[in-house]
Amino acid sequence: MKATVMRWSGAAWKALDGAPAPAAADLVLWFAAPSLAKDPELYDALRRNFPVAVIAGCSTGGEIIGNEASDQSAVAAVVSFRHARVRGMRADVAPGGSITDLGARLARTLAAPDLKGVYVLSDGVMVNGTALVDGLTSVLPREVVVTGGLAGDGADFQQTRVGLDAPLSPSAVVAVGFYGEGLRMGWGSAGGWEAFGPERQVTASEFNILLELDGKPALQLYREYLGAAAAQLPGSALLFPLVIRPEPGSAYDVVRTIVGVDEARQALVFAGDVPEGWSAQLMRGSPDNLADGAAEAARQAGQDGGDGDSLALLVSCIGRKLMMGQRVSDEVESIAEVLGDVAMLGFYSYGEICPHGFTGACTLHNQTMTVTLVREAA
Repeated sequence: MKATVMRWSGAAWKALDGAPAPAAADLVLWFAAPSLAKDPELYDALRRNFPVAVIAGCSTGGEIIGNEASDQSAVAAVVSFRHARVRGMRADVAPGGSITDLGARLARTLAAPDLKGVYVLSDGVMVNGTALVDGLTSVLPREVVVTGGLAGDGADFQQTRVGLDAPLSPSAVVAVGFYGEGLRMGWGSAGGWEAFGPERQVTASEFNILLELDGKPALQLYREYLGAAAAQLPGSALLFPLVIRPEPGSAYDVVRTIVGVDEARQALVFAGDVPEGWSAQLMRGSPDNLADGAAEAARQAGQDGGDGDSLALLVSCIGRKLMMGQRVSDEVESIAEVLGDVAMLGFYSYGEICPHGFTGACTLHNQTMTVTLVREAA
């Protein structure tokens, strides 16, 4: 396996290390800032260079290449395998359609005895990520590693774009299957956020819409915590996510980020489900703690070992980027320190898809750094 990371220069794709672009590829993954994601020339240039590759990508809340987190850029990983193969499938999101059924359809199409992993890129505004994961995992065996993320739109939450073998477009989900006995798919996910304030109970919710906490309107309660920052909702909520648990003190916890507000119902809209009866608690972070969390995700992903021919795919949350500010590259550098000489590419998302460190079952995360380490045994 050989992986090369590239950046769009404004006129062409160029390798990050200045080396010539690969002559051929089996897979290209690419991530672009919203303004660039609308330009079909970026995809067209990739297709001209790699005519037989599976090419999948999405818009972002920020881009990651090598040891650097950046804005207003486009990045790509070009991968060729010794023996492994990949296959991509796309499904369009229909208004009112079942996202769970959509995920199940994708999974059934990709399923095969030698399927090792599925990397998912999804619309980040129209899709309930929990439902998507439920559909995928209802079909795929537990040993198939499912990772990926929800596309971003900066911090605007208006429209995201996803593409498979075509320019990026709204309202789509793409899944890439990785096949071959020699493939190894390592994964890790960690946050670094700190819970604070009282634990409250989710007393009313509808899937990913939180209506009440402790019997009070969720939006009203959240505004009381945010104070003046409430005027910038939903963007300001990225700095104060919720951690939810089946019951107080449970080791199984999931972080949720607000992606919208419903003024009429005084409700909060999340990227994934917030089940009734679960406990919920606000969280806050610091750049140092979030960088430590990213390093922990890298350690988890690298347990199976890595080498210079591995590819690390990083999906971090837009909320982490906003919290870290000018120190955002710290979390990427902390991963590089753990993994060593590995090609790294990724993006800032509206939700991260990865198995849970406690249960091992795939779930939707928010406000985490997730690392997928792909390598092919000799």
